[in-house]
Amino acid sequence: MIETIEGIIIREKSYSETSKLITLITKQHGVINLLAKGAKTIKSPLRSGTTILTYGNFNIIYKEEKLSTLKEVSIKNYYKNIKKDINKISYATYILELVEQVIKQTQNIEAYDILISSLNKIEENMNPLVITNILELKCLNYLGVMPILDKCAKCGSESVITISADEGGYLCKNCRTNETIVDEKTIKLIRMFYYINIDKIEKIEISKKIIEEINFFLTAYYERYTGLYLKSKNFIEKISKVGD
Repeated sequence: MIETIEGIIIREKSYSETSKLITLITKQHGVINLLAKGAKTIKSPLRSGTTILTYGNFNIIYKEEKLSTLKEVSIKNYYKNIKKDINKISYATYILELVEQVIKQTQNIEAYDILISSLNKIEENMNPLVITNILELKCLNYLGVMPILDKCAKCGSESVITISADEGGYLCKNCRTNETIVDEKTIKLIRMFYYINIDKIEKIEISKKIIEEINFFLTAYYERYTGLYLKSKNFIEKISKVGD
């Protein structure tokens, strides 16, 4: 029986001289593998719809916990802008890998929707680092390791002056020891990032300093609390250093 699912391709590899194995993150079944028979042949109708970062509706013969078979693809987005820019590709690759791991660890496929929303905004030329940080913060909730962003992580005071990965969130002046004091806007924006609807973002106007402070915190927090070590994150850091 053929089932139509919505998803995005995160990996592709050869299966034979003419066929491919593709991995998708899907709205209905989480992460699945599909056999795309004949997809490598020039005349195959599956050829253009079985490449990485192809988002669409996939008609498949679904076999739970086994290799499913792809029959047809209706493409919604190729993400052409992302594919033309190495910086955008690096962030897109990272968030694909991150959401794949989140879904595999938690069996919670809600992260799928924020993944697609994030890719759409990067495709629309929104700052890829800011969009990635928003997605990262939301994924911490799915992983069950959200930082404390409504009061001091140590004493509960609502009068906070900085944020610390080591201490698990906001800190007040009485609980701060040697932590660097961040900009007041950084404190406000991190909390806003968690609640914001990515689809509703129309423009991003944040200073470089604040973007760097938020990213520094989230990078340190992920390293300390998630146990996720993603190769694509290292690639982003290398690309950033080249840009500097």
